[in-house]
Amino acid sequence: MAGVAVLTTINGDNVEYLCQPDETLLDVLRDRLGLTGAKEGCGTGDCGACSIILDDRLVCSCLVLGAEAEGRRVETIEGMAHGDRLHPLQQKFLEHAALQCGVCTPGFLIAAKDLLAKNPDPTEEEIRFGLAGNLCRCTGYDKIVRAVQDAASVMKGA
Repeated sequence: MAGVAVLTTINGDNVEYLCQPDETLLDVLRDRLGLTGAKEGCGTGDCGACSIILDDRLVCSCLVLGAEAEGRRVETIEGMAHGDRLHPLQQKFLEHAALQCGVCTPGFLIAAKDLLAKNPDPTEEEIRFGLAGNLCRCTGYDKIVRAVQDAASVMKGA
């Protein structure tokens, strides 16, 4: 099977890669590009562990083909921090102990980033709805919601 050449932007950098026509973007990110933050939890788009932002839209990268990223903008968890400076969401997840095993954390952070980009002052209900596509088996959701609320407050003041 011949490979497909793809030119895209990932976390602000121009990236070119070859992938198989049936290869998921999740597999490309992890196996070809070494961006292992997005996790495969279910492979069916039900858990949110592989969430990324594709052209300003939250998607499960297990449901997108690597070839579909051609000419598009991809944001992953690896692009969230700026050097050693954590994004406010990352900092608040740490402060609120909103993570345990870490499998779901990158997906929650990306989903929260997408939510706050579209709604910088969400209610608790809007946060819970915005994160509903992400599943966590360890923490429960209250600490995650509080971390997002706190980050929203910090980001509004910045």
